[in-house]
Amino acid sequence: MEAVELVFEELGSPGDVPLVILHGFFASSRNWRQVAEKLAAGFHVFVPDMRNHGASPHHPVMDYPSMAADLLQFMDAQGLTTASLLGHSMGGKVAMWFALNHPGRMDKLIVADIAPVSYKHGFDNLIQALKALPLHEISNRKQAELLLAPATPDLSYRQFLLQNLVLKDGAYCWRIDLDIFLLMAPNIAAFPSVEQLTPFTGKTLFLAGEESGYVKADDVSALFPNATLNVIANAGHWLHVQQPGVFIEQVERFLQ
Repeated sequence: MEAVELVFEELGSPGDVPLVILHGFFASSRNWRQVAEKLAAGFHVFVPDMRNHGASPHHPVMDYPSMAADLLQFMDAQGLTTASLLGHSMGGKVAMWFALNHPGRMDKLIVADIAPVSYKHGFDNLIQALKALPLHEISNRKQAELLLAPATPDLSYRQFLLQNLVLKDGAYCWRIDLDIFLLMAPNIAAFPSVEQLTPFTGKTLFLAGEESGYVKADDVSALFPNATLNVIANAGHWLHVQQPGVFIEQVERFLQ
């Protein structure tokens, strides 16, 4: 399996316990900077851009075995024999797959608002809407935001998606490859077969948003028998953005 070299941000003291934060689909390390800065007070924090995201290389294959291979190569390159992993959404699935396949490289596992199951995905219409934006006609980000509004009514989610729109040589272009995203979206919604895998018995924390329906205890217990599931009130899928104080407190308490 061909791994890619991930671009990353590094915060905190090299003498502290290592923590790797894995972002979700369409996101990048920059989306986690505020959380990472807070956690860096007590941990040596690494926040990589996953393949096809942020500043990391593009690759036509994007699934959980390939992203876990990237993570393994990344840990080797940074000299991390073991680390704790914190993953949100897609990043949570990468973290779970890594823990199940490389338990000896794991310290503790934190999964934010996702379960080791396959979900029905509705990314096609969204990605097609992004592809349909007339970039040659757009002179500022606000224009793009208004054009995307009919397909994505939620303003905060539109702004999140449009972080992938960058100005290059005076013209707007996508930092991500939308054709790869369209082809690989089913892999992101899915979770690979676990029939041949042994459950991960290390310390595990699942954090779920009270207003999100992604995590059910029954979906977690078989593969992660020592997991604790905590629900964060007044939060949906973006629990680290909607309740950052509670989220960081829960993460720190579990890791300590």
